[in-house]
Amino acid sequence: MFPLCPLLLTLALAAVPGVLGACPASADLTNANGTRTCAKLYDKSDPYYENCCAGAVLSLESGADLPYLPSDWTNVISSVVVGQRCELTVWSRRGKEGKSRKFSAGSYPRLEEYRRGLFGDWSNAISSVYCRCPPAGPTTQTPEPLTQTERLRSSFRGPPSPPCPLSQAHAPWISKTQL
Repeated sequence: MFPLCPLLLTLALAAVPGVLGACPASADLTNANGTRTCAKLYDKSDPYYENCCAGAVLSLESGADLPYLPSDWTNVISSVVVGQRCELTVWSRRGKEGKSRKFSAGSYPRLEEYRRGLFGDWSNAISSVYCRCPPAGPTTQTPEPLTQTERLRSSFRGPPSPPCPLSQAHAPWISKTQL
């Protein structure tokens, strides 16, 4: 009975989605110090989505421009997660040449599902990357709601003001008889 327990535990953990390396949500891409990460690139994917986004991770900050990926990352990326309001552009050749594709915010656990040309896909085909996020703008605060008295005051405009009388000094082209 006791040798059977570890086997059952292993099977139970394998059946639970998300336990073995599921991709993080794009909103969860932050560094340990709390700053935002533009994208995370992973070197492992799997036919089962819950096993994707595993293996080594390359984190990209906003503005990361890598026309020449490190040699151990060239043509090995198979899963990508792009942060909220960010965009990752990838190229199939070094030096930002070859085919290109833009990935917007979201998780892309299996790059095999994204076509690169007629017969290829983007898994193990990325050689250059550029990641950008718009700068965080000033936070707009919602104004306090108006009280009923303030609402009534702002809606009351009063009687229209009388028209300004014209004089010869203001409109010299008008004769005194027309005034």
